[in-house]
Amino acid sequence: MNKAALKESSKSVPAKKRTASKEERQLQLIQATIRSVARNGLSDTTMATVSKEAGLSQGIINLHFQSKDRLLVETLRFIADEYRIAWEKAVEGAGPSPADQLAALVAVDFKQPVCDRNKLAVWFAFWGESKSRPTYRKICALRDMAYRNEMVQLCEQLIEEGRYEGLNADSVAAGLSAMTSGLWLDLLTSPRSMTREQARQICMSFLATAFTRHFSTSSHAKNRTMET
Repeated sequence: MNKAALKESSKSVPAKKRTASKEERQLQLIQATIRSVARNGLSDTTMATVSKEAGLSQGIINLHFQSKDRLLVETLRFIADEYRIAWEKAVEGAGPSPADQLAALVAVDFKQPVCDRNKLAVWFAFWGESKSRPTYRKICALRDMAYRNEMVQLCEQLIEEGRYEGLNADSVAAGLSAMTSGLWLDLLTSPRSMTREQARQICMSFLATAFTRHFSTSSHAKNRTMET
């Protein structure tokens, strides 16, 4: 997938459209793969299930991706790229304050297009397979490393700015990442008992306990309202 297709990620590609460009068709198939993995899991996602989701022939899938493995890899890469673009844009738009930038990182984890139940299902499905599939592991590792590095850097800035003694940036970032993953799992498995806004507030409360001079339990609540 190229950047042109990525920009179109929020748009629906008509299943019966016969004049779609290569990028539109690939996006359509990747979106169908996301739905199939969310519905059937990785093992039971096949060319046939993707074909049914997309409303296209298996020949079209073979034309664009040649194999199921390549389709799955490109689907994971698409979600990883979409996530990185989203949080980089959020940090850039948050202004110069490291506190605002860290709050923006938290916010992007709990709103569209990142916090989509189908995509969360795909993330967890791939994480479960990553140990046995080096390509999956590499894509997930690159995504995690870039995000974690950004988070650690912001935590270091806050520690220096607030003169927090005995606080370790790596530990705070690891705690926040673990909390986010756990809340994603709650949102996936128990959507009626957990909302995206509640999940964000839980993470913000965690930051308030770490960076007491930068956050409070109600900080950023007014200007970081979640999109529904």
